[in-house]
Amino acid sequence: MTWISSLWQFSRPHTIIGTTLSILALYFIALSTGNIPITSINLIQLLGVWIACICGNIYIVGLNQLEDIEIDKINKPELPLASGALSKEQGKWIVIITGITALIISGLFGLYLLATVTISLIIGTAYSLPPIRLKQFPFLAAFSIFTVRGVVVNLGLFLHFSQTLMGQKMLPISVWTLTLFIVLFTVAIALFKDVPDLEGDKQFNISTFSILLGKLSIFKISRWIITLCYLGMIIAAIFWLPSINSAFLIISHLVLLALLWWRSQNVDLEEKSAIVSFYQFIWKLFFLEYLLFPLAYFV
Repeated sequence: MTWISSLWQFSRPHTIIGTTLSILALYFIALSTGNIPITSINLIQLLGVWIACICGNIYIVGLNQLEDIEIDKINKPELPLASGALSKEQGKWIVIITGITALIISGLFGLYLLATVTISLIIGTAYSLPPIRLKQFPFLAAFSIFTVRGVVVNLGLFLHFSQTLMGQKMLPISVWTLTLFIVLFTVAIALFKDVPDLEGDKQFNISTFSILLGKLSIFKISRWIITLCYLGMIIAAIFWLPSINSAFLIISHLVLLALLWWRSQNVDLEEKSAIVSFYQFIWKLFFLEYLLFPLAYFV
């Protein structure tokens, strides 16, 4: 049980939850768009996509931890490699097995899924692994994160679901709208994620926007980006999303926008625990979007 708990922490649970919700959201949007009932066959498709993407997710976050053990001993000492709960050798085998499994399963389930997983793994590898190691360059690090989370996952998986479930390749305006929202939201996540890690990043010469611009500036920029996301979704619901419940989207996003600004008033940027708590709150808002957007199809 201890090993399973360490493996769960190694997989970075918040990213697993985000990946799972994005898959479910795109699956249900595809079903709704094509007026397709849930069947055992398309549930198998969903399961295959989920396993491939979760394995890919573990590969990416695991590789990053393997390369950042010394940094994580300062920034995130609770992680299993940094704490010694998992050995480096065990971490390597987990990364190798999950990476190969992701490619094999995605190859069995379809070309678009294989392309989505392969591109994600390539970018994830370039993000962490020398000599490229994109994470040492602030703009390229942020670009890598929102490209995978925002563009590759949303468009790639919906193309897969539309082809396998509906028999045709399509990207409706609703999917483009969700993708744009997620891209911008992921920019905020990519910017804010390094704010709690200033000490270790400085010591190991990892240049981040938090170091370059300061914690307060990144905090304000991230908050305004998320605000722009919510305002944009409200405008979209009014003008170009007629096939979904516009009132539901507008009200829910106004509530979340108010919650964002209320929650952000009490963040002490001198306390790491407060910064981490707000970062986790941003992830919860990210999770909610993948629940609310497909729900607007069914309400």
